[in-house]
Amino acid sequence: MLRVLCLMMLVPLGVLSPGDQPAPSVEEIMARVAANQDREEQVRAEYVYQQRIHVASLRTNGKLAREETADYLVTPTSDGTKKELKHINGRYWHKGKYLEFQGEPVPETGVLDSSLVEGFRDDLSNDKSKDGIGRDLFPLTSREQKQYRFEMAGEETVQGRKAYRVRFRPRDKNELTWAGEALIDAAEFEPVRVYTKLSRRIPFFVRTLLGTDVPGIGFNVEYRRFDEGVWFPVSFGTEFRLHAVFFINRDITVSLENSAFERAKVQSKILDFQPEK
Repeated sequence: MLRVLCLMMLVPLGVLSPGDQPAPSVEEIMARVAANQDREEQVRAEYVYQQRIHVASLRTNGKLAREETADYLVTPTSDGTKKELKHINGRYWHKGKYLEFQGEPVPETGVLDSSLVEGFRDDLSNDKSKDGIGRDLFPLTSREQKQYRFEMAGEETVQGRKAYRVRFRPRDKNELTWAGEALIDAAEFEPVRVYTKLSRRIPFFVRTLLGTDVPGIGFNVEYRRFDEGVWFPVSFGTEFRLHAVFFINRDITVSLENSAFERAKVQSKILDFQPEK
């Protein structure tokens, strides 16, 4: 036994564990992530998929004021995506009871909760990004990364695959933008999950003079691998409290799901759309 131990001590560590290579630097990791994201902006433009957005506005006592669920068909265009609304339904509180609705036009347009729900839904549905998620929500492309600092925060296993945990924050500490963490797949250098929060509180004078604050705002995005070198965001979620101009006080929840991905075929025609149940 002693002889075996002595021989093991003489063997180079690299020979003993060829898979145990030191992790690349955070700069190397994010450079490869940026290159993949830049490339995939074009690859994602080849896909047609379905998108479901759910938005709810709740009073601070937890009672639902209004919710809407909208189903879209997303098709690629030269500068982003085209989102065609296929179905919308929801319910809202009116004179002591909930009323349900389906289709357009949606009822009570212009009322506070209707405007809030529609506004957050439009923010997600009108973006020009190729993957259906706002391109400014997380700093992964080479263009966005220039505005951020990154640091390694460890490693973990996600769905059986090794991932690097990377923290990010704006280079300018006074800038009001996103900060958070991203889990990066160690084999393909693709984002697996991204968690964010505001990099700092909304300035005091805005909160006091304008009565505007969004405590707890942040979001998380989950990605899924569909093919070698092709990862898509499949879910987005956020929940926060909105205080605005002294009389708006609501809890807002927003969720987005992408599904039914198919490569777009030249001169193909989509005849029907079946929203997920």
